[in-house]
Amino acid sequence: MAEKEVTLMKGNEAIAHAAIRCGCDGYFGYPITPQSEVLETLAAEKPWETTGMVVLQAESEVASINMVYGGAASGKKVMTSSSSPGISLMQEGISYMAGAELPALIVNVSRGGPGLGTIQPSQADYFQTVKGGGHGDYRLITLAPTSVQEMADFVDLAFELAFKYRNPAMILSDGAIGQMMEKVVLP
Repeated sequence: MAEKEVTLMKGNEAIAHAAIRCGCDGYFGYPITPQSEVLETLAAEKPWETTGMVVLQAESEVASINMVYGGAASGKKVMTSSSSPGISLMQEGISYMAGAELPALIVNVSRGGPGLGTIQPSQADYFQTVKGGGHGDYRLITLAPTSVQEMADFVDLAFELAFKYRNPAMILSDGAIGQMMEKVVLP
């Protein structure tokens, strides 16, 4: 049995590396703390050179979710990531995707508190995520990691569930796990 490689990395970096390894076709995002390392790691790794994965920084959160909509509508394995205020801006696009039964991955490295919030951990986005954040009577498949290892493991699982049930899936994390460094065995 081959020995698995153990790496020390942040939760946000684990999301990016797992996305590349699980065959994600496209990432469309906009930088916002505490999840900016997802986009930064993907840009540094340059997966378009090895896997053909598209990595694009959109001009806004609204643009990024609509790019995800387009990729999902064309049958591609696509994702975005953001934080609480950015996820709020994405609600209309997420609602349309759920209504169209389009699988995609949305990563929310949430902030605590109202408005722009803080980068401290909390469960502030729990109800928005599990009860349906926008109009359209939908629910998201939601995975809530408790470790950096689960951040990595849940990427492939979220895509698998999204495609099986034809519905967007969300990894609902928080700033603590996104910024925390732990040993990770990448999938």
